[in-house]
Amino acid sequence: MVLIVVVLGVLMGAVDTTIVLLALPTIVQDLHSDLLTVIWVILIYLLEAAVLTTQLGRLGDSYGRARIYNLGFLIFTLGSALCGLSPNAYSLIVSRAVQALGASMLQANGTAVISDNFPPNERGKAFGFTGIGWGSGAILGVVLGGVLTTLFGWRSIFYINIPIGIAATFLGFKFVRDSERVKRGVDVPGLVLLGLSLTAITLGAGDVAGQGITALDSSLIGLGLILLVPFTLWEGRARNPLIDLSAFRIRVLTYSLLASLLQSAGFLGTSFLLIMYLQGIRGLSPLNASLLLIPGFLVGGAVSPFAGRLSDLLDARIPATVGIGLMILSTLFYASSLTKSTPLVEVVLALVAGGIGNSLFFPANNNAVISSVPREIYGGISGVLRTLGNMGVLLSYVLTISVASLSVPRDVAFQVFVGTSNLIGGVADSFLGGLRTAFLVSAGILVAAAVLSASRGNQARASGSGSEGGGTV
Repeated sequence: MVLIVVVLGVLMGAVDTTIVLLALPTIVQDLHSDLLTVIWVILIYLLEAAVLTTQLGRLGDSYGRARIYNLGFLIFTLGSALCGLSPNAYSLIVSRAVQALGASMLQANGTAVISDNFPPNERGKAFGFTGIGWGSGAILGVVLGGVLTTLFGWRSIFYINIPIGIAATFLGFKFVRDSERVKRGVDVPGLVLLGLSLTAITLGAGDVAGQGITALDSSLIGLGLILLVPFTLWEGRARNPLIDLSAFRIRVLTYSLLASLLQSAGFLGTSFLLIMYLQGIRGLSPLNASLLLIPGFLVGGAVSPFAGRLSDLLDARIPATVGIGLMILSTLFYASSLTKSTPLVEVVLALVAGGIGNSLFFPANNNAVISSVPREIYGGISGVLRTLGNMGVLLSYVLTISVASLSVPRDVAFQVFVGTSNLIGGVADSFLGGLRTAFLVSAGILVAAAVLSASRGNQARASGSGSEGGGTV
């Protein structure tokens, strides 16, 4: 029951990162707004998830991971109801902020809850199931967004969360309980410094997608990076640090976290780019384009539990690196073989290969992360893992729009992205060339992730229950 509740939480949080994408034109029209305003329905969610997950994971260590996790379900469900009832674009953005707070609480503590309730020799299998949620949830969100908006209207993409959220909240409070709690003080300066840093970076990066690179965006990103310096200095001397920096001397942990960031940035970007290809070049509707993603999701989801069990038996770097290798092959196929007439069955087969690779990577990588640290910082490290994953989602979105807009005007790239325009003639050729370049960039990011994954060192192994930590320094 704990596993079911966590899978639901991870799935709902990940799905709603992207479920709004294909509903944007309908929302713009229905709420009498404009695309650049409504795009913040997506960006506010990504921003909050990136900024808050590390802090909320750390609070879970101090006040109870299960308590924070279950409260997240309640807030997420309330936010979903408010989104569906929103009378205008601004109230929808505020409601999405409420929803994102709940999602961040779920994402930050889900991995830690699994680690608290499963012995080390069974965690990989459990992470395999949660991998269905996070690894495929963002892609499934695009599918559901296209289907639900087409059949039932845009408000249905939020209303569908309500019955699931109510059931999950009940099950969570009934079955997900804290086995132990490590009461420590709250690192307020650390919370503020990291929050300001990530907020500046995500605001600047998000605006790059909407407006292009400006002096303000560059300044925001630069300020965010600079703020990481005093944050790091403070954490090194804080009595109760938000992030225990000494843990990052463990090579397995550091390399696994960085691999997660690059995998999210590289691979999710290919899904966005593929949607732009299917809609802009092949002329498919948002619904039909999203339906083509389903086989990859289904096969990847079916493989994930078995891939997770494999990570219990083998060192994490083997299945994780093989998984990234499959993603690279899939991405290189897109870069080299997509034309105006590429058989769609070949596109689907490449999607399936990428989905299998995704399912091999996530449980193994999560297992390596959590097995390399002591129990008392599970929540904090779980939060860092999800923060980096969310930053990767944001980077993939920025990459997609930015590279596509090099070949066509930015407003046209947006219209193709949300399925309101397709391209013909020389414009289509130019756009296809831009997409191929973007696929190559994504492949390069994935290669870097594969190098980190392969060189992370030996994972700490354990055969039964109990606390463990450590790794190759």
